[in-house]
Amino acid sequence: MAEETVPKWEGKSTAELKTTTPEQIWPFLAEFCNIDKFFPSVDTCYRKEGTPGQPGLVRYCESSTGWAIEKLLTIDPINHSLSYEIVENNIGFKGYVATLNVLAVEGDGCKIEWSFISDPIEGMKLEDFVSYLDNTLLFMAKKLEDAVRAQI
Repeated sequence: MAEETVPKWEGKSTAELKTTTPEQIWPFLAEFCNIDKFFPSVDTCYRKEGTPGQPGLVRYCESSTGWAIEKLLTIDPINHSLSYEIVENNIGFKGYVATLNVLAVEGDGCKIEWSFISDPIEGMKLEDFVSYLDNTLLFMAKKLEDAVRAQI
C-alpha cells in the first residue's frame, strides 16, 4: 500500500510599522541571534556556530515550553530579506522553513512579511498556527519600533 503524503502547511503573516523604515528595522532582524529581544516567548537566544550575517549561522532559542536550533539559509541586506529553517527542536516542528521580508510602503513606515512552509504540527491546526504567527509578529513589530525609537 502506498504511503499517504500529508500536504505541507504554507502561510504568511504581515505587520505594518507606521513610523520606521526598512533600513531602520533591518539591522535588528539581520542580527539573527537576538530574537529573544523581540519574540514574546523566547527567553534565550545565542549563536551556536557560524559567522554572524552569513548563511550557515546557527542559533539556539529556548522558551519555557521548549527549544529550537535554527539555521540561517539566506540573507539579503539589499532587499532586507532572510530565510531560516528549524533544524532541531522539541516542540513539534518538522520541515519548517520561514522567510522574513521587510518592505517599504507608500509614505512613511514599512511592512514585515513572515512566510513559512512546514510539515503539519502535531496537535495544532493550520489556522491556529497562523493566528499565533499573526499575534507574534504584531508583538515583534511593536518591540522593533520601540528599539528604533530608543536609538534616535
